[in-house]
Amino acid sequence: MTDQRYSLDTSWHAPCAPEPLDAVVTVPGSKSLTNRELVLAAMADGPSTLHAPLHSDDSARMVDALRTLGVGIDPLPGEGPFGDDLVVTPVAPFTGSGVIDCGQAGTVMRFVAPLVGFVDGEITLTAHASALHRPMGAMIKALRDLGVDIDDGARWALPFTVRGHGQVRGGEVVIDASASSQFVSGLLLAAPRFDVGLHLIHEGERLPSMPHIDMTVEALSRRGVIVERPSATEWVVPAGPVRGKDVHVEPDLSNAAPFLAAALVAGGRVSVTGWPLHSTQPGAMLPEILTLMGARTQRRGGALHVAGGGAIQGVDLDLSAAGELAPTIVGLAALADAPTAIHGIGHIRLHETDRLAALVENLRALGGEAEELEDGIRIVPRPLHGGVWKAHNDHRMATTGALIGLAVEGVEVDDIGTTAKTMPQFPKLWAQMLGDESGDAAA
Repeated sequence: MTDQRYSLDTSWHAPCAPEPLDAVVTVPGSKSLTNRELVLAAMADGPSTLHAPLHSDDSARMVDALRTLGVGIDPLPGEGPFGDDLVVTPVAPFTGSGVIDCGQAGTVMRFVAPLVGFVDGEITLTAHASALHRPMGAMIKALRDLGVDIDDGARWALPFTVRGHGQVRGGEVVIDASASSQFVSGLLLAAPRFDVGLHLIHEGERLPSMPHIDMTVEALSRRGVIVERPSATEWVVPAGPVRGKDVHVEPDLSNAAPFLAAALVAGGRVSVTGWPLHSTQPGAMLPEILTLMGARTQRRGGALHVAGGGAIQGVDLDLSAAGELAPTIVGLAALADAPTAIHGIGHIRLHETDRLAALVENLRALGGEAEELEDGIRIVPRPLHGGVWKAHNDHRMATTGALIGLAVEGVEVDDIGTTAKTMPQFPKLWAQMLGDESGDAAA
């Protein structure tokens, strides 16, 4: 895998929908599942094959990081439309030294940091300049409590250097994961390799994105690691082996959100193939949310079908379990028939950008009305006009601009290339959804 980012010299004109949609869309694999499975495969007791993994900037960063630790990761021709499968050959102990660049990937910085303690040597973790603000203090403190030697220059942030000693003691640790559930997931993923396992206790006001933690626990379980839950904010993971196995990665349901939402904006129907019967992905909440906003949804033939055509309804919504869906829902809310309030998403201020501030800024720039709440955002629909929609180095900000552009002529997304973070094919898939099978409208 290599860096998948587009390099575009001009902004991207978001195409309007000329008529109601009738589209079938297949989206690439889940970033969250791909990066979890890569980490577990790297620690396993034998080789693993990941079928239909995501190939994007975030997953490429994870592959590069694990290769720096000595893990073998090799392509295997796959049957899907989005690239090779991956064969992962684990190594124990981890080896290597140097620098791991996490790019903008929160999963890489939070999942790889615990693994570096297993290396006998020094490794520095850093990130793209636009991601150095992302919270890491809780992870640094937790790893120190577990016996990892970290030099962060008293910044409690990236970049920092881990002086690994080939093993991590483990034991009981208390963490405030209010800023990101990835702190919990990163520690749980590494826990089977700790000398005495892990007893993890979250203490904080909230714990966002619980489905992502459930995803981590389920991924561990599939590989033979049973996680005990003494309470809702407490996890016990025994030391022991992680099984190597073949894994089929689900489509990324959150990346499907703007395509499904397009049916409400443009009318008609959009179907996303490969929709799982059961999923721990936060995107699994989309059928319920879109129904509340006026869609007709149906799961049939292995696909999720979403039909629009009526008014988009304003909602009062708690999205604490699925904050990554908030930009798409805000895009719909800006075109709705009544105000919308979204709560429980204060933590998305600390994502690739301050998403709440960026959404308010962008909507106001197009004539919309929006305001930040203490833990969310309120949108009052107003007639919108064309203008520049700033991506802010954030893939979900870019796709929200594309969604609004279906209904508003003249929306220019200043950097559609940032969608390569989790979906390099976005411009082409968007054009094909609109009937341009060549994808030329993505140019």
